[in-house]
Amino acid sequence: MVDEALRNPVGTHVPVGKGLATGALATAVELGCETLQFFVGNPRGWALSAGRPAEDRAFRDGLAARGMRAFIHAPYLVNLGSPTPATYERSVAVVAHNLRRAVEIGAEGVVVHTGSFVEPPSDPADRSESDARYAAAMRQVREGLLPVLETLEGDDAPWLLLEPTAGQGRSLCAGVEDLAPYLAALDHHPKAGICLDTCHVFAAGAHLDEPGGATATVDRVVEIGGPGRLRLVHANDSMDVRGAFKDRHQKIGHGHIGVDAFGELLAHPATDGVPFVLETPGSREVGDEGIGLLKQLRKGAA
Repeated sequence: MVDEALRNPVGTHVPVGKGLATGALATAVELGCETLQFFVGNPRGWALSAGRPAEDRAFRDGLAARGMRAFIHAPYLVNLGSPTPATYERSVAVVAHNLRRAVEIGAEGVVVHTGSFVEPPSDPADRSESDARYAAAMRQVREGLLPVLETLEGDDAPWLLLEPTAGQGRSLCAGVEDLAPYLAALDHHPKAGICLDTCHVFAAGAHLDEPGGATATVDRVVEIGGPGRLRLVHANDSMDVRGAFKDRHQKIGHGHIGVDAFGELLAHPATDGVPFVLETPGSREVGDEGIGLLKQLRKGAA
């Protein structure tokens, strides 16, 4: 009999609170998580928070004892495409720091938003100016991330997980199709993985609300990235309709995507072994139905 938890561990983003082991891990266990995601510093700040060896060890041991898988989410301020030099330089430093922390605590990946080039062209009708700014931002992505990726040696090294955005602003990678040039900019590095946020790709136009739409979306992710590059799913319904370019998460089944899409995702061959992490309202609270619903859908998909 297939171990469903190994096929698709489910969990949620949790606060660190009192510490990695006594806070994040303890909360995840209380919620019935099989996997967890968290920040290792201020999600809205640049400070690089050093770990404490004893706490890191307790967290690693706790993960191993429970067979749980952990992921770090990089701070929201990170933007490798920013035209502001200080923001760009800090972004590279934060990504590198979070990957080092992943090694220290036994996390298997660091989720990073793919960023934007922020400033609109001075003349909105001037497509050439916009294209030039996009190209400059993508050069920054390459120059900043490739050296960091080259430090990740060995099969056990953490993944850098690229998370396409919902398409708001001047996004460098909004939705699935934009993954192609983004991965190309990184030479399809073997440690550049994909985090598929269902709310984001739906906001960017993916037909997750239609029968077969989730299956087609994952098919396209695999076509672009190749097998094994999809490493994490952020399982979020959407408060807004498809193509709204709004990043507003909703509880599964309470939004415009609907429950069926998540059943399709859990049944897709390419999600075998891929964890599903909630980032929905209330998902960090005891009694929330999200984790139980994902486990139920997983059973049905099996």
